[in-house]
Amino acid sequence: MRQFIADHATWLTVFQLPSYSPDLNPQEGIWSLVKRDIGNLTAADLSQITRAVKRRLKQVQYRPDLVDGCLAGTGLALGS
Repeated sequence: MRQFIADHATWLTVFQLPSYSPDLNPQEGIWSLVKRDIGNLTAADLSQITRAVKRRLKQVQYRPDLVDGCLAGTGLALGS
């Protein structure tokens, strides 16, 4: 890859991005909301956890302000 980049440096621009950057990932905010809600759940089995996670994700889906807040927390914006 380094050789390819060097060979095409006249027209190719490469930006090194961090391998993991949760502060730039709006999905991390959504999972934080879900985990906060089910944090004290004592589940009898995996299906109960699955139902709780799906229920919370469905609740978040109908609250666009929460989704927008997670996006705004990254400093990123949709569109121009």
